[in-house]
Amino acid sequence: MVLEGVSGVGKSTLSSLLAKRLGATEIHTLTDPHTGWSGAVNRETRPLPQFAFYLSGLLHASDTVRQALTVGPVVADRYASSVTACHAAVNGLGLDQVKELIAPFWPYLVAPDATFYLISSDRSLRERMGTKADVKQDDTDLFGVPGRLSRLRENFQAVADEDPSAVTLPSDGRGPDDLAHIIVKHLEGKRAQPDRHRHRNP
Repeated sequence: MVLEGVSGVGKSTLSSLLAKRLGATEIHTLTDPHTGWSGAVNRETRPLPQFAFYLSGLLHASDTVRQALTVGPVVADRYASSVTACHAAVNGLGLDQVKELIAPFWPYLVAPDATFYLISSDRSLRERMGTKADVKQDDTDLFGVPGRLSRLRENFQAVADEDPSAVTLPSDGRGPDDLAHIIVKHLEGKRAQPDRHRHRNP
């Protein structure tokens, strides 16, 4: 399964909780060694080589997922949707431009069984940012760069609308335990009803 959404929406906390509950491998996109290079890449490269870096990280993450699935379930904190939605928003590109670049590589990527798109109000995001221990540039830019948050939300919604694995999951008023319970119940229901492909707003 994959957890998607803007920075600060609670993906990392929820990913760790789900991994413990399900005995799953937890993976973050970007995985090492790409994680340590992202800062320099974001500062020093133009949009196309920057995209190539994140695409490389995504392909590596897919290989990591493929290997981990041989021993059990996998929870991924970000995946292909983030690469698409975030790159377009950060660089002021049309979503279709980024989708065209990533399209040849879809057959290589491991397809998620479910992708949970976490959504949150501005107020909840600000509250979470205030308690976040590892604040990064992406986090501060969310409210610091005019229009960044709205573009990200629009992009994630557009990507989710075309994603057959998408599950929209509002997080306001729900703690990590509540969200984990909803996700586990959804996965149990999906296993019991294999022909039901798309679920919205649990």
